[in-house]
Amino acid sequence: MTGDDFKTIHVVIEGRVQGVWFRGWTRQQALALGLGGWVANRRDGSVEAEFEGPAVAVDDMITQCRQGPPHASVISVESTDVPRRNFQSFEVRR
Repeated sequence: MTGDDFKTIHVVIEGRVQGVWFRGWTRQQALALGLGGWVANRRDGSVEAEFEGPAVAVDDMITQCRQGPPHASVISVESTDVPRRNFQSFEVRR
């Protein structure tokens, strides 16, 4: 895939996003969309992740992150384009 139809982004998700199965849910959604990357909790209570794959799937993942799993309460999702990482899987980081 080339430029416009493939992208890699870094996101920071703020709100009530820890202790509500956000990382596991994110991994499930990302795998269902065929994305590579990772997700992790941050010390400040937010969650960060990188998603890589077809642009339309990455955009869909960002949309899903704005809602989150059932017990989450997302306040904001900030995304930044980053260089391609060539992820081979999607992992939950500790």
